[in-house]
Amino acid sequence: MKYAIIKVVNGSYSIHAEGFTDIASAKVNYHGLCQTLWNAPDVISAEVAIVDENLDAVEGYKEYIHHEAQPTPEPEVVE
Repeated sequence: MKYAIIKVVNGSYSIHAEGFTDIASAKVNYHGLCQTLWNAPDVISAEVAIVDENLDAVEGYKEYIHHEAQPTPEPEVVE
């Protein structure tokens, strides 16, 4: 069986990595990606999953990441 890591970041879908034949390697890559997304200041929302060849989530490895959007500062009015 082959595994892939898919992600949706701020509404954009992509395959982060694919072709893993060893689930342990896929898990390490998955955790590294989740850590990166949790620490990224430009990520408002993301979802990451390890999927198999049938696009089924493997062993419950699916994480939702959400940060509160930072408010846009009001421009200063210069008179």
